[in-house]
Amino acid sequence: MSDRAGYQPGVPCWADLSTTDVKAAAAFYGEMLGWDVEFDDRADAGGYGQFFLRGRRVAGIGPTFTESASAWNTYFATRDAAGTAAKVGACGGTVVMEPMPIFDQGVMAVFQDPCGAFFSVWQAGRHVGAELINEPGTVCWNELTTRDVAAARDFYTRIFGWQSRTSDMGGAPYTEFLADDHSVAGAVPMSAVHPPEAPPHWLVYFCVTDTDAVTARAERIGGTILAPPRSVPVGRFSVLADPQSAPFAVIALPEIPPETPL
Repeated sequence: MSDRAGYQPGVPCWADLSTTDVKAAAAFYGEMLGWDVEFDDRADAGGYGQFFLRGRRVAGIGPTFTESASAWNTYFATRDAAGTAAKVGACGGTVVMEPMPIFDQGVMAVFQDPCGAFFSVWQAGRHVGAELINEPGTVCWNELTTRDVAAARDFYTRIFGWQSRTSDMGGAPYTEFLADDHSVAGAVPMSAVHPPEAPPHWLVYFCVTDTDAVTARAERIGGTILAPPRSVPVGRFSVLADPQSAPFAVIALPEIPPETPL
């Protein structure tokens, strides 16, 4: 299901890019994925913008406000951001940013799991999250890369009430998180290809029709190939970084993913 008007709690609902060069990043993703961008010109909006595909909201973009590196951020839907924040603290996570209203759009909060990965939640107001998912040019998957999958699994299942299952994915174990028996996110262990200083993180996947072609296009316009295209049972993917070094992935799927819960 591509069109979305809301999200069940615990389901990824939004992704945005914090970047050191908003203008350059917006141009890169526009050329790579066919996105348009609109910025909120209110002074207290902080230079935040949103990407659109065929007039539908698909992702966000804004400047980094600290010396942190450029990165894509994953948001999970919640009906109670304050309650989620309390649960995160009780389960060993860190509240990085307390729940904060964003105009009349909703309430956001930023956390860090016990293994070090940052994630956010979104309590919808007028802004429900991405209006298109699971089709070329939109977010189709969110995946945690961590040094301790078991600890992360225990944490997130307590926070969001997820179930989990682990299976073989191209010769390596892969953990899926499920909400109401629907697969909503994944987790993989960090391996030798990750430098020791690389932090655990949530990786955002964008659906494309041709992974090899998009990978070549991304490199041609200034991106970096972190992991070249390879095929796994669910599709063909590559891991890239934009010109400001924010990592992300693209994947061509043999079919549209099963409907995620509303």
